[in-house]
Order: sequence, then structure tokens, then C-alpha cells
Amino acid sequence: MAGRVRNLLNRDGRYFARLVVPKELRPYMGGKTELRTALGPDYRTALKTLPGAVAALQHKIALGERRAIEAGERSITIGRYPLLPPQIASRDYRMRLAHDELIRAHYHQYAGFEVDYEKARRFRDGYSGKLSDDELERLVGEPIEEFKSLGNHTATKGSVEWRLIAQALCVSAYEAMSRQHERNDGDFKGEPSHPLLTTAQPAEDDRQPVSLKGLLTDYLDERAADGKGGEARKRWTPVFASLSKFIRHNDARKLTKQNVLDWKDASLKTLASKTVGDVYLASVRTVLKWAVNNDRLETNVAENVRIKVSKKQRSREQGFTLDEAVEVLKVARDHQPKHSANPQTREAPETTAAKRWSPILCAHTGARIAEITQLRKQDFRYENDVPVVRIRPDAGSVKAGNYRDVPLHQQLIDLGFMDFVNRAADGPLFYPASKKKDGTLPARTVAGRVSDWLQDKEVIPEGVSPSHGWRHRFKTVGREIGIADRTLDAIQGHAGRTSGDDYGDVTIAAKAAAIARLPRYEF
Repeated sequence: MAGRVRNLLNRDGRYFARLVVPKELRPYMGGKTELRTALGPDYRTALKTLPGAVAALQHKIALGERRAIEAGERSITIGRYPLLPPQIASRDYRMRLAHDELIRAHYHQYAGFEVDYEKARRFRDGYSGKLSDDELERLVGEPIEEFKSLGNHTATKGSVEWRLIAQALCVSAYEAMSRQHERNDGDFKGEPSHPLLTTAQPAEDDRQPVSLKGLLTDYLDERAADGKGGEARKRWTPVFASLSKFIRHNDARKLTKQNVLDWKDASLKTLASKTVGDVYLASVRTVLKWAVNNDRLETNVAENVRIKVSKKQRSREQGFTLDEAVEVLKVARDHQPKHSANPQTREAPETTAAKRWSPILCAHTGARIAEITQLRKQDFRYENDVPVVRIRPDAGSVKAGNYRDVPLHQQLIDLGFMDFVNRAADGPLFYPASKKKDGTLPARTVAGRVSDWLQDKEVIPEGVSPSHGWRHRFKTVGREIGIADRTLDAIQGHAGRTSGDDYGDVTIAAKAAAIARLPRYEF
């Protein structure tokens, strides 16, 4: 009798698919105790449409289970992101075509292989219902389990839902093989013809949006807890604002690879390829990867979106030559600010000091210019009568994220630098103290002024960075006189090249001995 068919309900001559809602899920499904779908008055039609209707109702219950999971009511297992069989087939079809495109891009011989027509026939028999469960498992068992591991279904072999999924996957595989055959003949315009794929509804998605900007904030907050990420917060925040503005929403779950590709192309119209590749795309990849690792997103759609940036052709060495270095140091030593009666245009004494001292400090420490311009009086001390500067992140920003101690060269002492430090007020040496801004912004501002000033003086040769030219020269001179690379790296704040570099310490005494060997600049 009809009433004995599982999940089939007869009410006054009309048939319904019916599922009971588990008690623990009812608060997350509007208080409903059961779900029904009308199947009409004809018994044979009702039996034919019952499996699909039951699968749809099971999908709704799985969505209720997910809401319960997100509310903390149940442990997360499988079934987190349920899909109907046609939706699973649609995703499988797209994945197969994407794999086909990838193989064609890497192996040109691939297009010469013929389609396995016998296997195609088996897929056709599978979706027509001719195959047993065991035969279906051998044919599409692997993708069934893959989608199950992704949380798209909870079906077990032998159930109605399992067979519906298996038959749907036979459809997607058969249609994908048809596209492969067409592509071998150069036709890339083919579309699926089976109704299961052409009428598949987009996957229902009632999860809460995941804020792109919120992911960035959470990632940076986690980095900040480890004392890192301060510089990234300033550089990456406008990047994520740009991406959100371009795609016209802020939901990371709706972000697609095509969105990222289009954003990349649009950004390249106004920005250098290195900036787009190394800052824009790299930051989005990093944050989305973190989101995937922390179960905030399912996939990192930006993972393979990259720009191949050709290395800039160099026509000379990257560091200053000795003559060029001496010329820069002479200009710095002789700098006198222009007289101005207007306080608004008068050069601040801290800026004057930065212009006079930062070049020679860079020359003898190999430090980055912003690491110099952020220095404070309290960053200097004596160790066994050796003056030492501690370059540390709490003063502003340190690229490697860790502090480092650098002994001062005797030439700096002879020029009176420590006398200048001793006379200075507590706080920053090269910019006015402010409670409103941390040291990174003003230090970078002053560093930019020093670089612009030196370029205006026309003492910076083409192809050399006004600040990084000193870092290159420091390393070059150190190697010339036989200082070990590990010691130079420790002084300059470069990461070690091997895991062995992490063992032992390069002491202040070792650094002081190395710096004492560096030649003086005669200017």
C-alpha cells in the first residue's frame, strides 16, 4: 500500500514527500516538526518523483543542522555545506572542465588522445539507471567520497540519496567527456545538454557573509599578538578597500577567481606590476590562505593568481662606489638649512639632524633608512665601553620583526654623534615627538625627505637607491674584507640562509670586532 512507502504521505487522496525534523533542529528551522513537498494525486507519479523530493527535504534539514552547528549546538562533522545531487553534478562538471584546461595548458600532446568511448558508455548506463550500486561505486565512488569529505552530502552507499548522487555524477562525467571530444577538434563553445545540468539551481547558501576587511583585521590582530604585522596593516588596508570597491561587496565567500583576475587587470592600468604582484595579490593570497587554514573559508580563490614580474635589468652595481659614497657624505656633513623667518617653511631641527647623520649612520650600520630615522635617545647605550644602538620594532617598524643590537663605528664617535645623542631630549632624535602618531609614519616621512633632498642635490647616481644603496655597499665592503655573511646578516637584520644559521648567537663583541674592521670614509 502507498502508506507503507517510506517518506510518502497520503492525505485525502493527495501525496506528499514527508520528513520529520529532529527535535534538536526545530529551533533552527522555524519551529517546524516536519517538512512536506506536494507530489500530486497520481500514485505512480508520486512514486517516481519521491526520491528527488526526499533529497531536497534532506538538504533543507542539513541546512538546519549547519545553523545548529554554527550556533554551537552540535559538533561539526560532515554535511556542513549540503548540496543537492544536480548541484554536486554541476560542480563536478566545472571541475572536470577546469582540469581539462589545465592539462591542455601544460601538455600539448594531451589534445591528441582520443576519448575513452567505452568509459563514456558506462557513464551513460550509469545515469540511465542500468548499473548496480557496486558498479556505480567503481565508476564514480571516488568523487562521491570527495564531495562527502567536503561536507556536501552525508549519503551512504545503497541509500536513495547515494544513487541519485552517483547517477548525477555519471551525467557530469559523460558531459565533460563530450566537451573534451569537442575541444580536441578545436571547439571550445560546447555547453551541456542534459537537463540535470542545464536546469541545476545555484547552491542554496544561507551562511552569514564573511567580511573581507574583517578577515584582514583578524589576521593582522593575530600577527600583532606576536609583535608583527604593523607595517602590513598600513600597506594592506587600502588594498582590501580597493578590492571591495572593485567587486562592489565585502563578502569573501562570494569572491571568485575571476573577480581577482579582473581586479588585477584593472589595477595594472594605474600601478606598477611589481606593486600589484608583490603587494596587492600577495596580501590577498596571504589573508585568504589564513582564512582557509582557520576554517573561515573553504577555498583560497587567489591562490594561483600571480604576475610574473621580470627582474629589472641593471647596468651597474646596486650599491654606492667609494667615490659616490664620499660625495653623499660630504653633502650631508655640509648641510645648512635655508634661513626662513616663517615657522611654517622653516626646516625643523630634527630634519636637519636627519640629513646630517642618517647617511653616515646607514653607511656604518647597513640599516634601512626608516630604521635610522625612527631612533630614539633611549635606543643607545654602552656595553663594555662600546656604544651600541638597539634597532627595535617598538620604535617604529623593523622589517624582520625582531630587535638587533649594532655597535657604532669609531668614525661616528669621532664625528661627535654620541655627543649629539647625549645632548638630545628624551624621545625621537629625527622627528618631533607626538602622542597622536606612532613612530612608523613620521620616521618614514623624514626618511622620504632625506632621500628626496639627496636626489635634488644630484649626488645619487642613476640605478642606485638613496637608502638601499648603503645596505648593498655595507654588504659588499664587508665581504671584501672577509667578514662572514652570517655576521653581516646579524648586523643588517637579514634572515639567515639555512636552518643552521638559527643556532648560536652573533654577539655584540663579534659584531663590534667586525665593524671595527670596516674602513673609514675620508671626506
